[in-house]
Amino acid sequence: MSAPRPRPSPLQALNLLLLAALAVLLLMPLLGFGLPSLALVASLLAARLVIQVLRARNEPQLRRPGAWILDGALILLLLSQRA
Repeated sequence: MSAPRPRPSPLQALNLLLLAALAVLLLMPLLGFGLPSLALVASLLAARLVIQVLRARNEPQLRRPGAWILDGALILLLLSQRA
């Protein structure tokens, strides 16, 4: 028999929750609802980026600086669209 899978860490669960919230927000226009606020989408992405960096402190295999730079660029692009 295989050992039971370990429970996800709180940061991992929060990261998944933020990802699900982003998915719902980005699907809203396709479902006939209005566009979500760009500030809300950018803040959720920023929170997810912070969680990814915090998780990488404890687990070195999660260090992906290229992905962090891409996420940061996406956040900056979203915030620049507000002007």
